[in-house]
Amino acid sequence: MTRPEEAAARAEIVRLARALDAAGMMPSKSGNLSCRTGDGGMLITPSGLPYAAMRPEDLVRLGPDGQVRAGGRPSSEWRLHQAIYRARPEVAAVVHTHSPKATALSCARRGIPAFHYMVALAGGSDIRCGDYATFGTAALAEATLRALEGRRAALLANHGVVAVGASLAAAYTLALEVENLAGQYLALLAAGLAPVLLDEAEMARVLERFADYKRLG
Repeated sequence: MTRPEEAAARAEIVRLARALDAAGMMPSKSGNLSCRTGDGGMLITPSGLPYAAMRPEDLVRLGPDGQVRAGGRPSSEWRLHQAIYRARPEVAAVVHTHSPKATALSCARRGIPAFHYMVALAGGSDIRCGDYATFGTAALAEATLRALEGRRAALLANHGVVAVGASLAAAYTLALEVENLAGQYLALLAAGLAPVLLDEAEMARVLERFADYKRLG
């Protein structure tokens, strides 16, 4: 990543982090964002700094080995981001939020089933909830990878949400949609209604149409 490219990436991470914060998706300094760098490392938000006060130069650049190359202390979830980049070469950005509705579902250790076709935006017929592990640990990184298998988003048990994409904008947009779907699903459950789920054949058709839409778009 050249210096102009890195400067642009830093500015974009800060802009989207502030937008997520303002939307209530990352309360009280929670959550983190990153993007892949050309050397196999990443740029990631720092630990413990309010998003409203964050500047591009506050971001931390980590090498492929996880060592700090520039900046201070990285987010405690840097291992989760690193594991995703190592396992998923198509992923260029990771957004991790503690968005209220999706996090509420994660605290019940409940994923989001195919109650709406937009669930397919996450890459499959459901949005899984991964196994619980302590924040900031390699165990959480491993649990997240399992939940993300064949998917672009997952809930993290008793924790929050992770969304990945081929760009920061894509990961950001998906994180917002997961929160929207979680809210709709919770509303159904709160009303005592049983969602009518779309079957695997229909979700396969939706996934195919989404793939065509992406190519045309």
